[in-house]
Amino acid sequence: MPNPPRLEPWLASRALPITRRQSLGAGLATLLAGAMPWSVAGAATTPALLGRGIGFRSVPMTVTEPLAVPPGYTARVLCAWGDPVGLAQAQPMWRPDAGNTAAEQAQQAGMHHDGMAYFPLAGSARHGLLALNHEYTDERVLHADAASLAGGARTAEQVAKSMAAHGVSVVEVQVDAAGRWSVVRPSRHARRITAATPMRLAGPAAGHALLKTAADPEARRVLGTFANCAANATPWGTYLTCEENFQGYFEPPTALDDHHRRWSLRSGGSASNGNWARWHLHDERFDLRRHPNEFHRFGWVVEIDPHDPTSTPVKRTALGRAVHEGAAVGVSKDGRAVVFMGEDARFESIFRFVSRDPIRPGGAAANRDLLDHGTLSVARFDAGGRGRWLPLVHGQGPLTADRGFADQAEVVVRTREAADALGATQMDRPEWTAVDAATGEVYVTLTNNSARGRPGQPGADAANPRAPNPTGHLLRWRHGGDLAAETFAWDVFALGGGETPGDAFSSPDGLTIDARGVMWIATDATPMTQAAPGDRLWLPRNQLLACDPTAPGGPQMRRFLVAPEGSEVTGPVVAPDCRTLFVNLQHPDAGWPEAGQRPRSATVVITRDDGGLIGT
Repeated sequence: MPNPPRLEPWLASRALPITRRQSLGAGLATLLAGAMPWSVAGAATTPALLGRGIGFRSVPMTVTEPLAVPPGYTARVLCAWGDPVGLAQAQPMWRPDAGNTAAEQAQQAGMHHDGMAYFPLAGSARHGLLALNHEYTDERVLHADAASLAGGARTAEQVAKSMAAHGVSVVEVQVDAAGRWSVVRPSRHARRITAATPMRLAGPAAGHALLKTAADPEARRVLGTFANCAANATPWGTYLTCEENFQGYFEPPTALDDHHRRWSLRSGGSASNGNWARWHLHDERFDLRRHPNEFHRFGWVVEIDPHDPTSTPVKRTALGRAVHEGAAVGVSKDGRAVVFMGEDARFESIFRFVSRDPIRPGGAAANRDLLDHGTLSVARFDAGGRGRWLPLVHGQGPLTADRGFADQAEVVVRTREAADALGATQMDRPEWTAVDAATGEVYVTLTNNSARGRPGQPGADAANPRAPNPTGHLLRWRHGGDLAAETFAWDVFALGGGETPGDAFSSPDGLTIDARGVMWIATDATPMTQAAPGDRLWLPRNQLLACDPTAPGGPQMRRFLVAPEGSEVTGPVVAPDCRTLFVNLQHPDAGWPEAGQRPRSATVVITRDDGGLIGT
């Protein structure tokens, strides 16, 4: 996890005890899109080309710029927390004192940008929609009166604003007359989805007793999505957003059962029990002492049609309930959708869903129920480089009524326990997944796991070869030509901590493979500053790396971006023509993107000054 933000004078006098999620930083600045470019000074010498066209000069860790990209490239803020998303009915501007109301926040970009996807309009790589997640809030920065939050207190307005700062934004973006990317305002496509937006439940858990509440006795509709971390686009043009650490938004029940403990819920009546947001003080559905089933209505992959702002988002329960981090979609040999998902927690697992039916032509409308029917599986990585997908299907193996799984709905609601029962491999925080369309290879980032090998915890194994594992690694697997195959061959693709050729990295997190096959790896590391400045393992700031996964002798890493201090790099997306890179910078320290001001997470757009391909 990143260090707490440095508190500038504007906030230091109001500093509060920092909780786990509050320690992840925040954002601010009255910054117009494109007003503040960054690049690295120096001659743009051309280094030797790596495979797949990687040829830029690596950015050194010793740069002093707040945001650094290679010579010949420019990075500009495109959409920051608090910017209006372009709704026709209202476009409230950002207030530097964080004085925007909850109603205004619901019309502005949310806080802490994370996963993201680009959707072309009319097939254009220069005009499209960006759908982006807002993972969580730093309450001290979100609200103008931080001192009022002491002791876990919240007003009804503060809870409403916090809920409005979560969820998803859809913004229309295009290259303007000056050749720069900008947000189109107003836009008929613009949308905010928050923790209060009505959604539909679909799949095996929809209508089940475990999801019924007083407000929704039919278990068909739920309000909101939050803790939205990784994301991806589907081949039929929809957006998959993943609910990650949802468990921290609930006041736990007085008496805990095994399922609660499997989610590390702790009983108690204060913020110390893991309830980060304190929403239950003014929205009773987040109090599990009163509404125990509300807990089962989150932790799902949510499908959104970004082209239709009137559409209802759908929670796809067939894909299982987890702290989802990533939902990369590939296509099987016979045309079915194959979704690979990580679960970002220590010793949790990697999942795959294969749709029953093939992808149909006709976009979102033709595939409206595609992800409701199919087979969910969990990965077992065996020694010797072989692996197997273990079906999470009721009635098979230990997933029977006499073992506590009454039906398929209970299997998907209790996905963690089902994976445990099948003997799934316990991984080192599996996060983003990516499918290489050219080779059929699948990759996953394993961020780190400092607990591996501790007393009472699993030790090293073939797929998680280091105990402890402070710098993380990436795995790769192949299905022999069909992503739906039951077995696969796997290997350790790259090790963090300087053990892979090229620039060193730590804690790989975000991951995407562009249309050329270049892999982009974003990091979310606690700074590694033990080495001297300039040494290989001196990594004081997070970074974005380009990688050729097909290089002879193994992958080659080259550092493309160095992030502002305190910031996680996440959500990398490359436009279809590979001439634009969008990336999110989350929870920067105070003073970015505007010096001396409250920090502000933001989407940054990066282009080559000569209009060429990104990474060359």
